Amino acid sequence: MRRTRPPRVAQTPPLLGRLRERGWARYWLLIAVIVAVCAGVLVFGIMPRLEARDALKKETQGLNVPPVSVIKPKARDGAQELVLPGSIQAFTEAPIYARTNGYLKRWYADIGTHVKAGQLLAEIDTPEIDDQLQQARADLATATANHQLAEKTSVRWQQLLTTDSVAKQEADEKISDAQAKKAILEGARFNVARLEKMQAFKKIYAPFAGVVTLRNTDVGALIDAGSSGTGRELFHIAAIDRLRVYVNVPQAYSRDTLPGTPAELTLGEFPDRRFAGKVVRTSNAIDAATRTMLTEVDLDNPKGELMPGAYAQVHIKAESSRPALVVPINTLLFRPDGTQVAVLQNDQKVALTKVVIGRDFGTEVEIVSGLDPNALVIVNPSDSLTAGTQVRVIKEAPKTEKPVAPPAPEKKPG
Repeated sequence: MRRTRPPRVAQTPPLLGRLRERGWARYWLLIAVIVAVCAGVLVFGIMPRLEARDALKKETQGLNVPPVSVIKPKARDGAQELVLPGSIQAFTEAPIYARTNGYLKRWYADIGTHVKAGQLLAEIDTPEIDDQLQQARADLATATANHQLAEKTSVRWQQLLTTDSVAKQEADEKISDAQAKKAILEGARFNVARLEKMQAFKKIYAPFAGVVTLRNTDVGALIDAGSSGTGRELFHIAAIDRLRVYVNVPQAYSRDTLPGTPAELTLGEFPDRRFAGKVVRTSNAIDAATRTMLTEVDLDNPKGELMPGAYAQVHIKAESSRPALVVPINTLLFRPDGTQVAVLQNDQKVALTKVVIGRDFGTEVEIVSGLDPNALVIVNPSDSLTAGTQVRVIKEAPKTEKPVAPPAPEKKPG
């Protein structure tokens, strides 16, 4: 039999193996370098672009959501001050007219004169009234004599009637004549009293203490009685130790303005002073034309510093039963269905709330009703803002005041 030999295994020379090992090392090193380069390009080239793309996308989406600034309304306590225009009036004033005809004989008080109650102001010469009074007194004397004679005759005839010396008819006639003469006597007395009163009106007296604000007559002027027709005002007197001011309180504050409410007056000629007064009465009715309530404020004027007819600002310190909220004027939206404010909801969406405006403070307004004290009100809302609009809140940077430089030192001469 033929014998088979086992296969011979080829043996790599040692030098060739080392060369092959070095080739694979270079191959893996090259692959590692390529991977590192790709990773560097990915990290330093592609990733910033992706991040910039994402930032641009977010910024673009943010620009579609309008930014807004919000504030909370300020709460005001129940005390409030109403400033209303008013005209000062004397507490008591009256025009003085003559009650009798004649000529002015003399006047004793001119404008600006402080007079007392019952003080003589003027005297009128009344010759016609004097003559009528003399005639009336003469008629009274005649009526007195006739009445006395008729009374005595009536008594005599009544005595004769008891003895049947005269007829009953004749006695009744004498009694009736006595009664008629008595009536004539009473009429004459009343006529004399009337003319005496008319004669007393020749002297004009002050009805109350005050100051003469007008004298519209002079010596020798023809005086006509009465305040109508040809009669004219002779004097005008005003009591200025106490004054009153009438103001029209708006309907919204009519319930808070009650008698006893403190008030103060300010005038242009007294820039640093306030004159204290108080509300004494109201009309308890709203004027349908102006929607205001007529209110009277009284104050003392012992030194006469305030003059009737002057214009004044009346500050009424009313205590409101409901707290008021105040917001800036630039938060209001004036829409056809009324005044509204834009309120930010929890889901960052807008809700439009209808409000009722009270007083206007210039840069701020008072909200009487319709607004929650904890609401976030949007400042400067755009006219196109609608309910349900998604918004984003931005924070306003705090205002910093610029430091004021100290004044430069004065240079001394020399």
